[in-house]
Amino acid sequence: MYLTYEDVSLLFPEVAGIKNVDIDFQTISFSATAQQPKGLFIPLNHSSGELKLAIANGAIAAVWKKGMEIPTYTPNHFPILFTEDLLQAVKKILLLYKDKMNTNKKENMTDFLFLDEKLLNDFYETYDNAVIETILNEMLEKFREEKE
Repeated sequence: MYLTYEDVSLLFPEVAGIKNVDIDFQTISFSATAQQPKGLFIPLNHSSGELKLAIANGAIAAVWKKGMEIPTYTPNHFPILFTEDLLQAVKKILLLYKDKMNTNKKENMTDFLFLDEKLLNDFYETYDNAVIETILNEMLEKFREEKE
């Protein structure tokens, strides 16, 4: 079962752009350069890349830090979901998805594309973030095992 716009908008109700409950996210990515068909883009750091590139690579929505300027080229219909803390947003999304996977069929699963080692090294600077990285890796490994 894919993660949906409706799922994510419950976590982040402040939204710019279209509010479309019929969107399914096939991918979630931290990197704009990753191919992310029907993707939810989360720009965790400056090296994540530009929103324009994420859109070109298939992003159909983004989770965005409140107060961070939205690029002027962003399409009016492109959903931007706002959060105070992007790392906490990722954690919330993963926990939500884990709960969703425990209660639904395990077909058509959302692919998480954000654990590129170089990217992780760029934005994990503190012990707390290293702990978060470990938790994210463990959760994703469980998702991968359940998928197979």
